[in-house]
Amino acid sequence: MADAILYDYWRSSASYRVRIALNLAEISYERRVIDLVAGDQRGGDHLARNPQGLVPVLEIDGQRFTQSLAILRYLDATRGLGLLPQSPAAAAHQEALAQAIAVDLHPVCNQSVARFSTGLSQGALDMQGWMQHFIRPGLLAFEALLAQGQQQPYCAGARPGLADLCLMPQLYNARRWDVDMTGLARCRAVEAACTVHPAFQAAYPDAVNPTAE
Repeated sequence: MADAILYDYWRSSASYRVRIALNLAEISYERRVIDLVAGDQRGGDHLARNPQGLVPVLEIDGQRFTQSLAILRYLDATRGLGLLPQSPAAAAHQEALAQAIAVDLHPVCNQSVARFSTGLSQGALDMQGWMQHFIRPGLLAFEALLAQGQQQPYCAGARPGLADLCLMPQLYNARRWDVDMTGLARCRAVEAACTVHPAFQAAYPDAVNPTAE
């Protein structure tokens, strides 16, 4: 029997982050798909779980949690994942890296935001153009932030941390939208380290949706 239920969508960056954390914690979980393309997130059942109509939603320990960063912090606190360093200063730096992706870059690349905005452009800008416009500068800034720290081989140390769980989904999106990856050597090095880690492999979008094209 599964220890948790995760309501997610395979391409959701926020869901991807939580799948990685659940795998790192070795928590068995049941995936219940909320098809964002089909509009499942707007259905009454899901709105009862999360009035925001977003994924992921995690049911664990008799609780129901929303918002991926809050879920990651809960799993870190209750399962000892070490996603943030003990040092308050080091923890703040790692959380800043995570928020650079999850708070600043990810929201403008949300599918609903991108569709609405490109629709307003009346054909002047397509989805790929929108994504490329925001993702590359965001990743270049992240690259510069990595250069200020101690990447070895993950974003901020020898083990996966909060920033890695946020970066990997964004790199997946960057490749999906054919973003220019030149000048991102540190990001690509982190990606290489994460790609061979079993917890990241099992959470990879195409791994949880084998029919992905």
